[in-house]
Amino acid sequence: MPSELDYHDLEQLRRRHPAWRLLAATNAPLVISCLQRAFILPNHRSLPQGELVAQLEDLLFELRQTLGEEAFPRTALGYLSDWSNDERGWLRRYYRNDSDEAQYDLTPATERALDWIASLEQRQFIGTESRLLSVFELLQQLVQGTETDPAIRIAELKRQRAELDAEIQRAEAGELALMDSTQVKERFFQVEQTARALLSDFRQVEQNFRELDRAVRERITTWDQGKGALLAEVFGDRDAITDSDQGRSFQAFWGLLMSPAHQERLSALLRQVLELPAVAELKPDRRLLRVHYDWLEAGESAQRTVARLSEQLRKFLDDQAWLENRRIMDLLHEIEQRALTVRARPPSDDLIALDEMAPRIELVMERPLFRPPFKPRIDQVVLEAGSEEAINADALFEQVHVDKLRLAATVRKTLQRRDQIALSALVAEYPLQQGLAELVAYLSLAAEQADALINDRQHETIRWTDAQGVHRQATLPTVIFVRPGAASQGGSE
Repeated sequence: MPSELDYHDLEQLRRRHPAWRLLAATNAPLVISCLQRAFILPNHRSLPQGELVAQLEDLLFELRQTLGEEAFPRTALGYLSDWSNDERGWLRRYYRNDSDEAQYDLTPATERALDWIASLEQRQFIGTESRLLSVFELLQQLVQGTETDPAIRIAELKRQRAELDAEIQRAEAGELALMDSTQVKERFFQVEQTARALLSDFRQVEQNFRELDRAVRERITTWDQGKGALLAEVFGDRDAITDSDQGRSFQAFWGLLMSPAHQERLSALLRQVLELPAVAELKPDRRLLRVHYDWLEAGESAQRTVARLSEQLRKFLDDQAWLENRRIMDLLHEIEQRALTVRARPPSDDLIALDEMAPRIELVMERPLFRPPFKPRIDQVVLEAGSEEAINADALFEQVHVDKLRLAATVRKTLQRRDQIALSALVAEYPLQQGLAELVAYLSLAAEQADALINDRQHETIRWTDAQGVHRQATLPTVIFVRPGAASQGGSE
């Protein structure tokens, strides 16, 4: 039943309620037209900031073309920031866990204002028959659902069965009572209005859960007693929400909506209704076919809000360092309490200043290691004269340097003509020039390449002639160089 509204209640609503402030705002036509185009018409639950800014910029451009460039001097982002602040409360600005872009959603008060504005337009068709039948059906459900006398309930069920039997007999005789186009349109309008109203109800349910979550966070912030008393009070509030009429109705609705059978049945019914000739004449919005998926998305959003409340309680329970870090917790609570005070009375000057947007973090592992200079610097010193004995320097000139880059180029050149080649065949085609040192370099090259194969269970003998004409040989594991991409062929041999 509607409650009585006196002058003082209405004055408080006029000052504080976001819907009333929206209707009384100077730029109300701009706000309402933008939000209806962005959220209501396409049935969008929420929009990212970039998309909503783009739509508002297009609307502002259209209006400035007709009203002049001086109309609406602020930017689109400036308007959105103004509409989403606490003073206005027309949009809810929040961030998702998987994105750093701001998201916008209508508040329940704004949606109610938009619905009321839409109801001011004169509708071409107002159905009364379907509403009257709905009233009769609801009253009948109330009477039957609360009847405690088995005899009366059985008599009513028999009466319904007799009506169904009579209707079956008429259908078998070919007498089908069909709805005319007016009745079809009337019931379709009622279905469409109810389907869209459910989305608005979801926003209100989610808003109630958010208010509970906010109240719990504030209570935890200002709590100075034991955990047990706080948890008892918090869980009591949550149980009160869950056990309330709204909570039980939401859980029942969610259970029906999550049933695959009900989803398939609802999809089939929506397709059949939209294909009716009387409904097709109305050119209905085809998005109505997936309205139950919009319900699922809205319901999941409400469930996520409840999950955040549970996560907040879990973090509070997992705080094992309450006594050890009492001083730190007291400081944090003092900061949070001052933040709550500042929220109600924001200062006129800057609240806090940051030198940079993010801290600079220099990890130890990110420091570069020492690298020798490409061209070494040699300090010139005076060498002291040593003994006059002649020193044999032949060992300095007998050093052998094997160019591994040349050997790798030889392997790549050979593999251009074939998929694989054994080291013995490679040495036979390109004889060793530096003897054993070059052979060891080939083995090192095979160990470094991922496509090369070294078979320790099979050995081969490689022979060569050194610079003095002496014949040499070495027995070593079989080594096969494989062209990249043909490793499977090389391994099969």
